[in-house]
Formats: sequence, C-alpha cells, structure tokens
Amino acid sequence: MSKKRAVILVSGGLDSTTVLAIALANGYECYTLSFDYGQRHRAELEAAERVSNAMNVQEHKVVSLDLGTIGGSALTDSNIDVPEEETDGIPVTYVPARNTVFLSIALGWAEVLGAEAIFIGVNAVDYSGYPDCRPDYIRAYQTMANLATKVGVEGQGVSIETPLIDLTKAQIIQAGVDLGVDYSLTVSCYQASEDGVACGKCDSCRLRKQGFIEAGVQDPTRYQA
Repeated sequence: MSKKRAVILVSGGLDSTTVLAIALANGYECYTLSFDYGQRHRAELEAAERVSNAMNVQEHKVVSLDLGTIGGSALTDSNIDVPEEETDGIPVTYVPARNTVFLSIALGWAEVLGAEAIFIGVNAVDYSGYPDCRPDYIRAYQTMANLATKVGVEGQGVSIETPLIDLTKAQIIQAGVDLGVDYSLTVSCYQASEDGVACGKCDSCRLRKQGFIEAGVQDPTRYQA
C-alpha cells in the first residue's frame, strides 16, 4: 500500500523545518512547497531547498508569485524598513494575505497529489502579531477548503495540520532536536545576507535566539558580528 501523502509549506526557517520533521515522523510521504514571492532575500529559498534535500522529501517545488507588486510589508517593499526593536500591534513584517495565498496553492497541489494533509508551521508566538497564524483563522480556512475542493465536497477533504499551534519557540526547538533536526540548515532572519547570515536584531532573530536559550540548546545560527 502507498503511504499517506502530505504537502508541507517550508520557508527554510525553524518552524517549518520542525513541522516537516513531525510529518515525516508521523509516516507521511512529504512534498515540500516554497514560494518565491518577492521577499527581501533568497537565502530562505536556498535554506528550504537544503532542508528538503537533507530530509529526503519526495519532491520540492518552488512557486513564483510577486507579492511585491502590491507591497504593504517590510518583507516585500524595500522602502519599508524591517524593525529592529519590539513593536505593538500587527508588525510591518506582516505580508497581506500571505498564508491565505500560500495555503490555497498548497491546497491545489494537495488535491492533484491525492494528499490528505497540508502542514503549516503557525504557532502561539505569532498570535499577537500575525492574524493569519491564529487558530480561528485555521479553522475558518479548513471550512473553506472543505467547501471549495472536489475532494472536500466528496467527503474526503484535505486536513490543515498545525502541530506547532500551541507550542512555545523553546518547545518547538526541543521537539525538533528530539527528531534529529539540524537547525544549522535553517534561516529565520527577515533580513539575512545572501549567504544566510542573520542580523540578530529583527523580531524573528530575537524569538529564535530566546527559544534556543529557553530550550537549553546551543544556537547554531550564524549572526552578524
């Protein structure tokens, strides 16, 4: 019998790499999906490919779409600076509708593959910042997916899996370490250099640094001097 299949959204970062490890550990045949969406650097795309190859996925696909054409985010508009201090409310690193767009393309590929699940690395740390990382959003998207797809209408819909949703960054790191994840392959920084060196100052770097400290795990990240 063939294995159950899953599409895994991978950014090359810490969270999505952990999610991939979890999906593999749960017996899924994994197909990884990344997006060249007009982000500030290509280091994360290279990390996503590196991670996918290292973890022996069935196929790694990169879809190109330019969210920079609508702008509105520090990650897609070079005229908006990436903040290096904590901010209140929804940060300027939020990319309008990004997870909705990404999940929709993943949903289409999952249907083509006959996959039964999509894994995405949203987690509790992002609740207060990104509206498309909340449990309410995922539940609403699941409802839409069941209504909008052939497999959903036929009663065999694609499940949106969020194994990190209730975990802290430290818990995510510990889960990955337990599964043998090599975090030196990953890039989380919002403004990493082209060769993947992290700034050490943006929100993503701060959360990553603190996560390793709280997990009691050595941080393998290359930070700028």
